[in-house]
Amino acid sequence: MASTLRNIHDHNVIGSEDTVYRYLCPVKKTGSIIGKGGEIAKQIRSETKSNMRINETLPGCEERVVTIYSTSDELNHFGEDGELVCPALDALFKVHDMVVADTNDNDDDDDEDLVGKQMVTVRMLVPSDQIGCVIGKGGQVIQKLRTETNAQIRVIKDNLPPCALTLSHDELLQIIGEPLVVREALYQVASLLHDNPSRFQHSLLSSPSTMYQPGGMLMCAPLTGSHRNYTARRDLADSTEFCVCFICPAENVGGVIGKGGGFINQIRQETGATIRVNTSETEEDDSIIFISSKEFYEDQSPTVNAAIRLQERCSEKVGKDTNDATISTRLLVSSSHIGCLIGKGGAVISEMRSVTRANIRILQKENVPKIAREDEEMVQITGSPDAAMKALTQVILRLRANAFDMNHGLVLLPTSFPYIPQATESSKRSKYAKRDGSRDQDYSKLSSNSKRRNYVS
Repeated sequence: MASTLRNIHDHNVIGSEDTVYRYLCPVKKTGSIIGKGGEIAKQIRSETKSNMRINETLPGCEERVVTIYSTSDELNHFGEDGELVCPALDALFKVHDMVVADTNDNDDDDDEDLVGKQMVTVRMLVPSDQIGCVIGKGGQVIQKLRTETNAQIRVIKDNLPPCALTLSHDELLQIIGEPLVVREALYQVASLLHDNPSRFQHSLLSSPSTMYQPGGMLMCAPLTGSHRNYTARRDLADSTEFCVCFICPAENVGGVIGKGGGFINQIRQETGATIRVNTSETEEDDSIIFISSKEFYEDQSPTVNAAIRLQERCSEKVGKDTNDATISTRLLVSSSHIGCLIGKGGAVISEMRSVTRANIRILQKENVPKIAREDEEMVQITGSPDAAMKALTQVILRLRANAFDMNHGLVLLPTSFPYIPQATESSKRSKYAKRDGSRDQDYSKLSSNSKRRNYVS
C-alpha cells in the first residue's frame, strides 16, 4: 500500500532504483496525451500507478519531454499475455500508442499499401551513463536489437534537441520502422533501461538549462506555417486567452514601439501575439504594455515568447554600473491569480527566488501604480538581465498553467539553470512596500477572461 501511495503522490522525487523514461512527444501531438484540462494524462497516471510529467514547450523546440517514472514494488499486467511489468513501462506504451494513433488519425491517405508501409519514429532522451546498456561492448547489444527487430536504432550524441539536459549528459535514442517493429524494439530497449538505472536520476525532473543560450537569451523561434495550420484545424472557441501585462516606464515606450512601429510590429509578426500600448492618463510616468493571444495549452505560447523578448525594453535599469546592470521588471496580475505565485506559506515564491537568483516581490494593492485596476496587484522582479529573464519565465509559465486550469503535477516548469551570482540589491530604495508571502486560499479555479482596461496601439 505504501508503494502505491508513493507512486501516485510523490511526484517530485525519483529514487535511485526507480524506472525512468523520457519520451519525446512532437509538440503537435501532445494534445492526444494531455487531453482537455489534463484529463487523459491524469487517467494514464491513475490506470498505471506511475508518475508522469510533461515539460513546458520550449521556444524553438518541436518536441516536449514526457518524463515517466515509478518504483517496481508493484507490477502491472501488460499486453495480451498479461506479462508483469513495472508501472512506468506500462505508462510508456500507453503514451506511445496514443501518439501513434494520433498520427494514424491525421493520415488521410486511404491507400492500404501505403498505410501498411507507414513509418514510425520514437525518440527518447537517455543519460550517458545509462545508454551503454543499449549499445553494449563494441556495439554488440544494439546490433543484436537491430537484427532481431528489423528496426533502425541509432544513438545520437550531437545536435541534441534544446530539451536535452546538460547535467546528465543526455544522448538521443532513435528508433524508426513500421509500427509493430518499432513497438517491439521499444519494448526491448525499455526493458534494458529498466534493468540499468542511471546515477543521474535525481536530476531528471529538472527542465533543461540548455534552453538558455550564452548571454541569457531565451531561444524564440517564429511560428512556422505548419504550427499555424495545426492551430487553425481546431475550434478557436476551445482556446484560452492568455495575457501578460507589463508596467513600462514612459521613457521606454519609444524603444518598445520602435521607429515607425517597426520593432513592435516585428514582435507581433514573429510571435503571433497581440501587443498593445496604453499611455498613462494619470500623473505617474508609467505606461501599460498588454500582450495576449488565444492559445491551446499544448502549443508554444505567443504571449510567453513576446513577453520574454520585450522584457528588457519594458524594464527599468537600476544599476549604476552599465557593465553590471540590474533591471526591474513590473507586471500587473489579477488578485484572483496571484496565489499561484505565492503558494501556501510562500513556498512557491521562495522556490522561484532560490532557482532564479532574482528578487521577486508581490506588492500591496495600495502601493501599486495608479494605472493599475483595483483588482490588480504588482509583481516586481529585480536582478541581472539573465536572472530577471529566468524569473519572468517562471512567473508567466505558472500564470499560464493556472489560466488553463492545469494540474501542476502534470506540468514541469523550469527548475534548473546555470549558476549565477546572487543579484546585488540596488542602493535605490523601492517606492513600493513588500508584501507578506503567507496565503492559505484555494487558487485552483482561475479565470483569464476578465475584462481589462481599454488599450490603444
